[in-house]
Amino acid sequence: MKYVSTRGQAPELEFEEALLTGLARDGGLYVPASWPRLSHEEIAGFAGKSYVEVAEAVMMPFVEGAIAPASLRVMLEEAYASFGHQAVTPLRQMGDNDWILELFHGPTLAFKDVAMQILARLFDHALKGKGRRLTIVGATSGDTGSAAIEAFRGRDAIDIFILHPKGRVSEVQRRQMTTVLDANVHNIAVEGSFDDCQALVKAMFNDMHFRDEIGLAGVNSINWGRVMAQIVYYFTSAVALGGPARPISYSVPTGNFGDIFAGYVSREMGLPIEQLLVATNVNDILARALNTGRYDVGTVTPTISPSMDIQVSSNFERLLFDVCDRDGAAVERMMQQLQQSGGFGIKEKALKKARACFSADRADEAETAAMIQKAYNEMGELIDPHTAVGLCVASKHRGDPAIPMVTLSTAHPAKFPAAVEAACGIAPGLPARMADLFEREERLDECANDLQAVEDFIRVRSRATAA
Repeated sequence: MKYVSTRGQAPELEFEEALLTGLARDGGLYVPASWPRLSHEEIAGFAGKSYVEVAEAVMMPFVEGAIAPASLRVMLEEAYASFGHQAVTPLRQMGDNDWILELFHGPTLAFKDVAMQILARLFDHALKGKGRRLTIVGATSGDTGSAAIEAFRGRDAIDIFILHPKGRVSEVQRRQMTTVLDANVHNIAVEGSFDDCQALVKAMFNDMHFRDEIGLAGVNSINWGRVMAQIVYYFTSAVALGGPARPISYSVPTGNFGDIFAGYVSREMGLPIEQLLVATNVNDILARALNTGRYDVGTVTPTISPSMDIQVSSNFERLLFDVCDRDGAAVERMMQQLQQSGGFGIKEKALKKARACFSADRADEAETAAMIQKAYNEMGELIDPHTAVGLCVASKHRGDPAIPMVTLSTAHPAKFPAAVEAACGIAPGLPARMADLFEREERLDECANDLQAVEDFIRVRSRATAA
């Protein structure tokens, strides 16, 4: 499988180089040169198979020629052995034909673990025998950072630096990052929003001298490996609910568009998905873009679902590339307009293609809190605010009741205890393995929202500079 940039100027890469490169050198994101297809019979054959077995079948076309099936199987088994549920991503029924897909049974209680645990092993496999040392730099609105740190902690060939917006992640999210004291882990609290952190990371990738100097790599959802791993749970959940013999619909709480883009890819691979609902909070740039055809950046509003407090959704570029018939020059023009004027228009033909796959809506703070209360009062379920956003949008856009509606539950409620307790009166507790989280020693550094200051901080501490 070859990988191409969404902006059409960077060279094609094999899987492992695309994995280690992260962001293409033309500023674009890597995607497969074509979408592999699974037959109806192959998908139906997933019934009764383990998560690891399905993951191997779904991911193998993307890594073929780079990783042997036996090696991939070992990595997958190791990655998901740490999950707290045998099904890895189990379904839970919430209504007659409504379900939540629990993606929070990994070591940091969020859906990012599903991808990050295998991503770390893929990195190790790609680096083995090469004598290379990498510096991972990422931005987080809360969950990506803790999942990445947990996956990459203690790895000899990798240093990891995670930027988070100071004071804008929950205390549980922050402590899951800052209480990891391994020497290769560095937490940076940046004055500003998640979009500021993400912009700094993108600027570092576009600073070619710095990028080459420290062996810069990324694990944000700009990295194709993240999206690839997330495709799997669409297949496992759909087959568990009767697919591919019948279609399935999904409501996906999303800010950076990576999790729902994985759903789009599964659809392109042959999974019969009826609806893909883009569920946003009041930071609703994705809903506005799909509903109006204008992608205009606004001001980030802090909410009780902070992982979606985003105005620049990186993975939307991957969708634009596909619906623009893979015209990299067209995507480049839109991204230039975004940088110059803070927005761009989506042409009618491309917008029509996007709307054929996606619907989009938002849930405000009152609706989100009300859904948390409803889930507890009517179903006895504690849900986190992001899951609540997904359920709100699912309820607004529920189609044929005979078609299962699956809402992705992206985080354990204990990651957002204050918001959950305020909504329903119950404070969710942390699992026993994290019971002492608030007593653990923290280590973090603060940095101005300044590219040179952040680069200097990383340059001094990255072991790649001495390699």
